[in-house]
Amino acid sequence: MNFALYKELLAVRPIRRLLIVGMIARVPHSAAGVLLTLHIVLTLGQGYAAAGAAAAVMTIGIALGAPWRGRRVDTAGLRKALIPSVVSEAVIWSIVPHVSYQWLLALVFVGGLLTLPIFSVVRQSLGVLAAGEQRRTAFALDSITTELVFMVGPAGGAVAATTGNSVIGLTVVGLSTSVAGLFLMWFNPPVRSVLPDEDYDAAQQEGAEVAVVAAAPAHLKEAAAELPPVAAGALNRSGLRRKVAHNFVWFTAAVAAVFAVAAGAGMVLSGTDVGIVAALEISGHQGEIGLVFVFWCAASVAGGLIYGAMHRPVSPILLLLGMAALTIPMGFAHDTLTLCLLSLLPGLLCAPVLSAASEKVADLVEESRRGEAMGWYGSALTAGVALGAPLTGIFIDRIGPSAGFVSVGAAGVVLCLLGLLLQYRRRQRTMAA
Repeated sequence: MNFALYKELLAVRPIRRLLIVGMIARVPHSAAGVLLTLHIVLTLGQGYAAAGAAAAVMTIGIALGAPWRGRRVDTAGLRKALIPSVVSEAVIWSIVPHVSYQWLLALVFVGGLLTLPIFSVVRQSLGVLAAGEQRRTAFALDSITTELVFMVGPAGGAVAATTGNSVIGLTVVGLSTSVAGLFLMWFNPPVRSVLPDEDYDAAQQEGAEVAVVAAAPAHLKEAAAELPPVAAGALNRSGLRRKVAHNFVWFTAAVAAVFAVAAGAGMVLSGTDVGIVAALEISGHQGEIGLVFVFWCAASVAGGLIYGAMHRPVSPILLLLGMAALTIPMGFAHDTLTLCLLSLLPGLLCAPVLSAASEKVADLVEESRRGEAMGWYGSALTAGVALGAPLTGIFIDRIGPSAGFVSVGAAGVVLCLLGLLLQYRRRQRTMAA
């Protein structure tokens, strides 16, 4: 391990500034999950399954919007891509706390669809600003700053909700996130590298080829008109298939495996989040929610520091397997202190899982498509969140808080074991061939 890597990384001003901006921008939404859950349970009088469903609807919106937002960053630039988020965050989250549960579901879906893509933007920019071993340290440091945010945000959200200020809290979340988006637009971190001199001629050649292709459709239509309708339709379908295949040429089996890990991580983390809130709210210790989050996130910070200083990467699926398995014992906590202590072990692997997965995506996907890939990575993560929150909520409502931790941890273990089995069979087929 080499902890001096952190000093070298933070000496680079653009990286240091990006990490600070990313940390500040994440604070509002780190409180939103707890605020929304307790607003639905305490203010609207719904159960934890309903709160989990709302979280699922919001994260489905994020999952659907993230790839489009990432692609928009690639094609239009960061500033133009962030304008819809800056507007929607301020408007939607100012309305959400004043409507019924049914309207809340529709609004949080749209809010998720247009949410500020801070996660993918920071990771994409770090992939440009850092390279090689430094990239692992950069992603680990970003995960660490995220955990520091989650030491503060959920605790503040819990205090606001339990003191009857969830309406004000949710409004502040939207306005603060909108301001963070404006600040990010002003800062405008790089999301693409400047082309080296030796690549300039290649880029010019590619531009010339694009210009030639742009003139081709009229001639293709003219030729297609002379073909029988079936042949013309086949030509169009073939062209569409080639276009789709070209757009997703970066999506390999290895990338798909990383996305599966991201989904599993999102599922376990969101389930643990809901489980902590439910365990303490049901036992009448709502004021201690922030304390458990501090322990959980502090452990993640420690794990991230260790992982970022390592010279060799660790498989994301193995890290997720450990985190999911160690989440199960949290279901046997009998008081706040026990829950705090049991959260330390899975917390140690939280930041390493996300860092390892992000690093893998950055290594596997070329820079010109990395924004889109990070968008899909974010979609996979939020799809897991969308599954984990309601899954945990159902078990909590029917059995109790302990069942929430056990169910989501066991689901994560099963997912990882299936992934390892598929990897083993793939290696066996490769060796046989």
